[in-house]
Amino acid sequence: MTVTRNHEKTAAPKAPFAWAAPAVLVWAVGYGAVRVYWAVAGAPSFPPIGSDLIGFTGWAAVLLCAAGAVAALLLRAADGWRWPLAIAAWAVSAALVAACPILLLDAVGLLIPGLGLPFHLGAFLSRAGCFAGAALLAAAALSYQRRWRGDCPPCSRTGATGRTDDGSRAAGTPWWAWWGAYLAVAGCLVRLLAQVAVGWTDNPLNGGPSMLVFEVGFLLAGVVLPLALVHSWGRSFPRWVPLLAGHRVPRWLPLGPGYAIAGGLIVYFGVGMVQLAIETATGTWDPGDGSLPLAFFWVAMPAYWVWGGGLGAAALAYHRATRPPCRACGR
Repeated sequence: MTVTRNHEKTAAPKAPFAWAAPAVLVWAVGYGAVRVYWAVAGAPSFPPIGSDLIGFTGWAAVLLCAAGAVAALLLRAADGWRWPLAIAAWAVSAALVAACPILLLDAVGLLIPGLGLPFHLGAFLSRAGCFAGAALLAAAALSYQRRWRGDCPPCSRTGATGRTDDGSRAAGTPWWAWWGAYLAVAGCLVRLLAQVAVGWTDNPLNGGPSMLVFEVGFLLAGVVLPLALVHSWGRSFPRWVPLLAGHRVPRWLPLGPGYAIAGGLIVYFGVGMVQLAIETATGTWDPGDGSLPLAFFWVAMPAYWVWGGGLGAAALAYHRATRPPCRACGR
């Protein structure tokens, strides 16, 4: 019995996503081969900008795949905590995400057909492949952090997590999550006010079922979702919901859209603001059809970005407050 107990004490639980680093290598070989072929033979022209990726095309995309593979190898081989390695891995993952911001438009066009958004299956698959590499490398970096940081490898928790009370506020929701939620709502409303200020080129109600679905989803994602992530009714169905009153809300019902929408808005409009700043400073901004002035974009795009950042903060707090106790440490 003594030997068994000693073994149980010394056998540390494994960090999650241990499979992620090898998966990055498989991804780098597969997706990297496509990028090498396109760099040599020439890549197809994809809508809406003529390329599948932004900033990393040709051999730059190949080098980005190689950087992901090198980072995964180093993460897997490391025998201790090295913060420059963690930062480098997260930086490569962020670069992969920044290379495929148009994936947001692809997703919207795929989920709500009929909006007139350009969609090309090849471009979508390529961007999705790039994003998959970013997600796998992020999982590998997270596994590395949890293996060497925190009190518990599986969860990295160092303290207790708040839970929901029965009042109008959610217990354990930090102040920054409340600020994030209401900033997200403010960003959504500022975007709407900017459109009102310049006028509507077309009546949204005349856009057919697809436009109606989009507008309803826009308001749900900009007003209801951020508030649900910080209020108790986002964790337990309120009394007026038939059949579900009092039942716990499945945590990924608000959390999945919260993370997905926040990430899409942050990346797409973050890259867009960088491009807008460069074009404004160099005088190369293209007004397109001329229906919207430059000032509109300088209001609308930061509003979208604030919306995404606030929603991401609220989603992170919701994630921490609703995650189940760790099976290894009980926290």
